[in-house]
Amino acid sequence: METKQTYTVSIYTENNIGLLNRISAIFQRRHINIESLNISKSEIKSISRFTLLVKVTEEQIKKIIGQIEKQVEVIKAYYHVDDETVYQESCLFKLKSDLLTNNEVQTVINNSKSIIMNVHQDFFVLEKSGKKEEIEELYHTLEKHGIMQFVRSGRIAITKTKMEISSIIASYNN
Repeated sequence: METKQTYTVSIYTENNIGLLNRISAIFQRRHINIESLNISKSEIKSISRFTLLVKVTEEQIKKIIGQIEKQVEVIKAYYHVDDETVYQESCLFKLKSDLLTNNEVQTVINNSKSIIMNVHQDFFVLEKSGKKEEIEELYHTLEKHGIMQFVRSGRIAITKTKMEISSIIASYNN
């Protein structure tokens, strides 16, 4: 039996209403959880990029990519394992302002390479970018001091090898 592994899926699309719903339905029909999702503009003008993180077998990801590419607005979809990408996530913590004078918390902030983004009378906002494991570790460390709010982004990733998306787009424009 083939083992599941983590794949980063990059989908280049036109920016149309309802596409996110149709892409997520492809995973839902197969009972596959999307671990994270990020949608942004891409390096190509007027083209959006979906970046998804899923844990599936290689056979499953190949079928999923085929289904995604059948969507009219999808230009191209790729999948990569972690070793083929440079990736990270970002998060924000809202913490009580009195923790700024706590030596243990100061040490944690310094050692985690986090950034204090904003300080108010009642709270401060801490930003951390890095691997999911680093963010989870910081979360568990700060949790015992009381986290007022927490939010984490989806994975963002760049491939180590060249993706031929620009030449594919150029061929559409000719």
